[in-house]
Amino acid sequence: MIKILILTAMAVAGAPMAVGQTAATTTPAATTAASAQPDYHPSLGDLMTMAVQPRHIKLGLAGKYKNWPYASYELSELRNAFARIARTIPTYQTVDTAEMMIALTKVPLVALEDAITNQNTAQFAAAYARLTQACNACHQSLKHAAVVIKAPDAAMFPDQDFRPSPQ
Repeated sequence: MIKILILTAMAVAGAPMAVGQTAATTTPAATTAASAQPDYHPSLGDLMTMAVQPRHIKLGLAGKYKNWPYASYELSELRNAFARIARTIPTYQTVDTAEMMIALTKVPLVALEDAITNQNTAQFAAAYARLTQACNACHQSLKHAAVVIKAPDAAMFPDQDFRPSPQ
């Protein structure tokens, strides 16, 4: 039994060297193949659909169900999503993306933060409506008026419970 353990340990210890040697011999070819592939550059619409829209929905549902810890989390994630978009696409249609997002979302996001801190459903609903209006104003100003955002009326995430967890 001890002999098997020693042989297994030796085999495992030697595996990284074998992997390292294999990787060293294949790295240049892998690097060349990877560099030949075009980089993926998501559009503003891609980033909004992937990062902002789900956070907006989840934030709305968390507030609807008075799940204040989760609403706070999603508010932070939404702010981070806006910041990532501004870093990824600094200019859109000659508009400074960061300046635009700050100008349109700063007041509603602060109001949402206050509502969450105060655990005030009415205040949350009003602030969420202002944020949603800001999103739509942005879409209109960038000639994407067909993209109309609204408060969610159903959970689009069937695998997630938005109600507060019992403590």
